[in-house]
Amino acid sequence: MADRSTAVAEGGSGWEHFSHDADIGVRGFGPSIEAAFEQAAHALTAVVTDAEVVASTRVEVACEAPDVELLLVEWLNAVIYEMAVRRMVFGRFSVRIEGGRLKGVLWGEAVDRQRHAPACEPKGATYTELRVAPGAGGAWSAGCVVDV
Repeated sequence: MADRSTAVAEGGSGWEHFSHDADIGVRGFGPSIEAAFEQAAHALTAVVTDAEVVASTRVEVACEAPDVELLLVEWLNAVIYEMAVRRMVFGRFSVRIEGGRLKGVLWGEAVDRQRHAPACEPKGATYTELRVAPGAGGAWSAGCVVDV
């Protein structure tokens, strides 16, 4: 799978993929930790499909962890879990973090194999290259390698 990304304006939001052996790295950027987590979830969806996702169904998730890096893994794994059990793909995300708890909302639709042409099914977010940190210019980044 080729490295891909969205444009990120100075201090703005976006995402990117990065190569890692047989797996793929996902990284989100944003003006807050929450925005970076949302963009990391967009990068995760882009691993599955290039197609536009209709945000017609709402799914709420919650997770917790002792620090923000482990919370990113929990968040991405919650998205992966919902994709698998609901047979859905998500295209819009909302994250709220308070302490070590995350409340998120995913909006998406049922997978249409013809329209979405899923490239792969992510198995899980890993601790490999796990990093959540502010960067120069104030934007946050949040990323890790996803087992595909």
